Amino acid sequence: MYQISNELLQIAIKKIGAELCEISSVKNNTQFMWDANPNIWGSFAPNLFPVIGALKNNTYIFEGKTYPMPKHGFIRHNTDIKCIKETKNSLAFQLTYNDTLLKMYPFRCSYTISYTLENNQLIVHHEICNLDTKAMYFNLGGHPAFKCPVYKDEKYTDYSLLFEHTETAETYVLNTENGLISNRTKPVFNGTNAIPLDYNLFNKDALIFKDLKSRKVTLNSKTKGPILTVTHTDFPHLGIWAKPNADYVCIEPWIGYADTETTNQDITAKEGIMKLDANGIFKAKYTIEIHKAHLV
Repeated sequence: MYQISNELLQIAIKKIGAELCEISSVKNNTQFMWDANPNIWGSFAPNLFPVIGALKNNTYIFEGKTYPMPKHGFIRHNTDIKCIKETKNSLAFQLTYNDTLLKMYPFRCSYTISYTLENNQLIVHHEICNLDTKAMYFNLGGHPAFKCPVYKDEKYTDYSLLFEHTETAETYVLNTENGLISNRTKPVFNGTNAIPLDYNLFNKDALIFKDLKSRKVTLNSKTKGPILTVTHTDFPHLGIWAKPNADYVCIEPWIGYADTETTNQDITAKEGIMKLDANGIFKAKYTIEIHKAHLV
């Protein structure tokens, strides 16, 4: 476990998967992350690469060859990822290709994730380096689970997600049997900028947004006001999810998403895929801002 702090925030990162597992107030010890109760959902904030969600048959095709790939990719349970930099208020971790990874992902590359505290914000920065002589294809995302409700005198339905713009985007419906995205959509916003939270919201799995106007989402309490804001400017897609009847909500910045039901499984043609040319570098970040009223 790695920990860093500044005058307002403390965070902790697990060695396995370089997974964020704590954001808390230095002054009052308020905890903002889900506790990863293994009887409900035993994760905090998995890092998603080189795929997001499920692939059809848990495989994809590249240059005519079929490769296995677990849901959300191979970072989240990886034990080889190394801490490469540690300062008073930042941590960086890196995983570089090896023979085992090349058997499931035939691209020589490195994945670097850094966590930096600045005032009341946590900046999560990703860098993908293509070390190969051919283009590589990937998805990239985060999966942070936030405690909800944050305070003991509140309930889940006191909370909502507020988006920076009024939205008309609909969520794409997941096939709950295989985790693939169907072509069916469902209205969520009804001409507003808010999604009220309730325990039935995720009965059909995650809300998946491909075309939101907003790049900021605020977890808001009707009694305590705005708790935290996730800004995902570099991530065009968004997932919102929790296990039914669980006291958390995941706000997931994504580049890409699960396979569609109509996929031909060719990763180069996968909907939402990123292409990075040989020797290229791709960078993307999102931020988690804890509103200062909850840090004093």
